[in-house]
Amino acid sequence: MSFKHKHLTSIASLTAEDIMLILDTADSFKEVSGREIKKVPALRGKTVVNLFFEPSTRTRTSFELAAKRLSADVINFSPSASSVVKGETLLDTARNIEAMQADIIVLRHSAAGAADTLARGVKSSVINAGDGWHEHPSQALLDLFTLREKQLTFKGLTVAIVGDIAHSRVARSNIYALTTLGARVRVVGPPTMIPACLDRLGVEIYSDMDRALEDVDAIMMLRLQLERQGRALFPSIREYSRLYCLTPERVRLAKPGAVIMHPGPINRGVEIASEVADSFSSVILDQVTNGVAVRMGILYLLSGAAA
Repeated sequence: MSFKHKHLTSIASLTAEDIMLILDTADSFKEVSGREIKKVPALRGKTVVNLFFEPSTRTRTSFELAAKRLSADVINFSPSASSVVKGETLLDTARNIEAMQADIIVLRHSAAGAADTLARGVKSSVINAGDGWHEHPSQALLDLFTLREKQLTFKGLTVAIVGDIAHSRVARSNIYALTTLGARVRVVGPPTMIPACLDRLGVEIYSDMDRALEDVDAIMMLRLQLERQGRALFPSIREYSRLYCLTPERVRLAKPGAVIMHPGPINRGVEIASEVADSFSSVILDQVTNGVAVRMGILYLLSGAAA
């Protein structure tokens, strides 16, 4: 089966077959990172540009490693040291980059919809590496890859996503991905952090974390998006931690062996207790490792090399 998309700007635009193709392709690249020479020639001669308008460590480094392991040429573009500070628009910046024969542009931007805007204005393939509160497709895909690696079957799986749902692009992409594959999703958080009409996406909404965690197969914790909130949505960090921190006691409410996830960076003692983050059930570091394989799969499929 071939991948019929030129861009990856949203999980919502993918079918279940598209998602499984990406995961299967990533699986075939996973072993490359374990080789002595961590490189294959799949994207030799291609150029990948990382265009990050927001700070990032894991995502940018992961895309850079993925591109290099596929033998692509990689350019990391820093807006703070570019014509963007002189007033150049996103589209003009991207078109100038494209004029240098960029094949794929990986974009992170603070504005929701920026990746779709860019995709409509350039000939290069565009990958959304996070746009405002909207989506973060590759994070959801690596989360699915990690769940599958733990021998979990998506259809009938129950996953609790806990925390700042309203400001989380990771939550949105995971909701789309998990429900598309037949999983049952519970979203948990303070009512002030649950978007209106979220139930239209086919999720169950809880404010009581203890009730929500009963018999779940996986728990996905989210970082508090304090920089995006603009106003206080809960009385204090201490109060939030009391109600929504994942403690060993709360983990025991889930099914035995339930998988513990977090997209990072984690705030220990606020969203998740250290003993839980470092426990045998935690796959937080596996998520980081799998991010490289998944992004290799995405780059490979969008480059047309699989055609």
